Formats: sequence, structure tokens, C-alpha cells
Amino acid sequence: MKTFSKITDTRDYLQTKRDQGLTVGFVPTMGALHEGHLELMRRAKNENDLLVVSIFVNPIQFNNPEDLLKYPRDVETDKKLLESVNCDILFLPEVEEMYPEEVTKKYEFGNLENVMEGASRPGHFNGVGVVVSKLFDICIPNRAYFGEKDYQQLAIIKKLVSMESIPVEVVPCSIVRENDGLAMSSRNERLTKEERKSAPYIFEVLQEAKENSEFLCANRIKQFVINQFSDREEFDVEYFELADDVDLQPITSLKKDIGTLGFIAVNLGKVRLIDNIRII
Repeated sequence: MKTFSKITDTRDYLQTKRDQGLTVGFVPTMGALHEGHLELMRRAKNENDLLVVSIFVNPIQFNNPEDLLKYPRDVETDKKLLESVNCDILFLPEVEEMYPEEVTKKYEFGNLENVMEGASRPGHFNGVGVVVSKLFDICIPNRAYFGEKDYQQLAIIKKLVSMESIPVEVVPCSIVRENDGLAMSSRNERLTKEERKSAPYIFEVLQEAKENSEFLCANRIKQFVINQFSDREEFDVEYFELADDVDLQPITSLKKDIGTLGFIAVNLGKVRLIDNIRII
């Protein structure tokens, strides 16, 4: 595995490989790698000649400075995991390399950025758009792989690619879960033992919500989910929303011809967790 920290070195090396006719599969990450990341990488490796992974904790997508400080970092462990999936190139830049000047770029993602995560974390998706656009420009991948756990982020990236006419195929990948149902996330490392025991309850409730969609209306489903957490003091539900699967706008009536997902954000202790489930 080759490791680069400089943009020009990365770009030049990958250009030589593209000149040889090789295809590039790209997985952007913020490190703290887990099995969910590795599944994306295995698929990228399988579908392309080269697997390129970036590790960069992007400061401009954190609206909470404490979250940025507490984000887990363990580059040496991450490198071992990358070698286990035969990663070809690791791009590992410093903040100064990515942002030598103040970032002023502003994207307009429309209603997509004004709901759920966008409403809860102002500026977050602009930060995501800036860094992903820059990473695409550096690596020029044929395909880029993103997990559906961060479904709204995936929708934002699809919109970014369309708006900017970026020649990359965005490949969505299914949520990878622990054996007890908890969606894999780097944030899970910050859970206490007791909180980790409680965390699978989030997906249990989402599964019940899906089952109830057979006979409950949208408002009743939303109320059901909120009620399920009302006597669990360790959880603080930030939102539960039913939304369409393209523009992520709230759904008030379930219809079989409109793809619908249930989205949740929950604070468990000091850790904020998100998850989703397809309803229709």
C-alpha cells in the first residue's frame, strides 16, 4: 500500500495509473475504520483495478467543536485494516494541505439540506460538499462508495455530482450492522458498556415501525416511535422522520408508489447516533 500526504503526489501517481487504463474505486473516510468501511472497500476493490482510500477528519463539517475534538483517531490501526483489504493507495493529508486558505465555497443543495441532519447541524453538508468535491478532484475516481447509514449525506453527494457535472459513479452500499442490529459507526467506540448494551434498541424500534406501517398511518408511526423511547431515560430522541427516498422531504401519507424511509437521530449519553430503515 502506497501512502501519500500531498495532493500533487497523489494526483500525479493516480494519473500514471489511469494512463495505463486502470480504473479507480474510491472510499473517502475520516478514519476510525470498522467493518462497515471495510465492506465498502471490498466492493470497491472487487469492481475496480485500484482501491484508493482517504483518511481525513474534515474540520469544516463539524458544527460542534467538541465533536471534532472527540472524534476517534488511530491511524496505525487504520493502516493495518487497510492492508487487510489490500488497499492500493492511502491519501492521508493534513488540514493545512487540504485547506491552505480559508474556505469560502457555499453550495446550495435546496430543500435536501434543510431537513433532519441539515436542520440539526447547520453548515454540515456544505462542509461535506466542499471536502468530497476536493477529494474527487484529487483522486478522479471512476466510482466512489458511500454507506446508506448516512443516507442524507449520500443524497447530498449525488446532488453535488449532478450540480457540478463530476464524472464519477456514486455507488450506494447497504448498512452494515453488528450482530445485535446496531448500525456500525465510528461513534460507537465512545459508548460506555451500559450504553452499548442499550444501543441496539434503536434498530429494534425502527423494525417495529416498519412492521406497523402495514396498518398505521404516517403520523401514528411517528408517534409510536417517540412513545417507544419515552420511558427509556438513557435515550434522547432528536428526531424521527418519515421521508421520501430521493429529496428526503417529510411524508404525511404512506403510498406504495413513493419510496419511503424512516430516519432517526438519538443521543445516547454523550454520543449522537443516527440510523434509518426502508419503510416502502
